[in-house]
Amino acid sequence: MAKIQCKNHNDFCPQALFLYGTYKEDKTPDFGLFCWFSYTWTQTDDGMGMGVMACIGTDKLTKDLIRKNGMFSANLVTEDILPLADYYGIVNGREVPDKMKYMPTVEKGVVLDVPTIAECPVSMELRVDKEIHMYEESDVYLCTIMGVTMKEELTDKSVPFIERFRKAAPVYAPGEDRYCSFDGRDLGEWGTPMQSLK
Repeated sequence: MAKIQCKNHNDFCPQALFLYGTYKEDKTPDFGLFCWFSYTWTQTDDGMGMGVMACIGTDKLTKDLIRKNGMFSANLVTEDILPLADYYGIVNGREVPDKMKYMPTVEKGVVLDVPTIAECPVSMELRVDKEIHMYEESDVYLCTIMGVTMKEELTDKSVPFIERFRKAAPVYAPGEDRYCSFDGRDLGEWGTPMQSLK
């Protein structure tokens, strides 16, 4: 079947979901849901290191805090934590002061002063090296990965990677405002998983 020209979009080009974590001035954690996230190489004191590119569109409290603090965590969203992640993605902290009334198990970063999420199998601690303002409400953050924590069971290389990947059960947003598992199961429309929190 031939390809046809379509409206520009990234459907069928999945990206994993992450909960970005920062601290407010009073040291209470704030989390927001994002998915425009990819990897790059960066210069570190020890030579070349791994970094990330994170694009944040809409202006929101999480973005305000990342800009102010110059650091944040990126916590991989799984099927188990999807209802909470969906809630953090739908509810705007600028408009809902008690957005963080639903809270995961928060742990302190091991390298940076950022909140991480115990329920997430992988958490990265990111230092913002550069912010690139693209246009109104669209900014790219180039970051160095300063630390990573991972559930111990996922580090056991005697278990084949694909089995460890299935155990991690990450979630992605493939397009058309839906969540999906990496094995192709539909996990609901945006705004639906969060309803189980109530």
